[in-house]
Amino acid sequence: MTERRKEVVRTEIARTAVRLFTERGVSGTTGDDIARELGISTRTLWRYFPTKESCVRPLLTTGLEFMAARLRACPPDTPLLEYLEREQAFEEGAPDLGEPVADLIRMTHTEPALMAVWLEVHHAAESVFAEIIAARTGQGTDDLSVRVQAAILNTALRLASEELAHATADGREAVPAGVGPFVRTVLATAAQGLPAFTTAPPRRRD
Repeated sequence: MTERRKEVVRTEIARTAVRLFTERGVSGTTGDDIARELGISTRTLWRYFPTKESCVRPLLTTGLEFMAARLRACPPDTPLLEYLEREQAFEEGAPDLGEPVADLIRMTHTEPALMAVWLEVHHAAESVFAEIIAARTGQGTDDLSVRVQAAILNTALRLASEELAHATADGREAVPAGVGPFVRTVLATAAQGLPAFTTAPPRRRD
């Protein structure tokens, strides 16, 4: 089986898993159920994914892979965010969040196992972003500034996706501008830095 065909099968499994999770709940869905819906054996299903929850992973990685590809294409002398805005990376041509993905992201807040997959996907993406930033700056991937920049971008994408998913909940009309405005809001908030904290003197104990 070609790699392209494998990816198609993985995506079909992911969409079927999300549909069943939405209809029956994660606890009410088994690997056998997912396989039966697809007309494949459960053994074949486990060749692709180790657990029923991990079946949803392909739907969560598409947007991050798209962003990584855009970052790699950025000319060396152009600031990353300037390039992303110019190329309309947050809107035109960006992967559509779509109802299956939106349903899935919303479920992560009530299903710990799905939240674990969501966070694992972003943890892996953060490492990829760090590699791209390090290559552009000549720094190491373990450099603190590189890790902070990768974490900010990664968190912006995660929170923006979550906000958009919840904004389109309950069958409400999709937000026309997509995820872009949410990403910009998160990045603008991060740029403001932390609020000023006043440290109160320690209380004296008698």
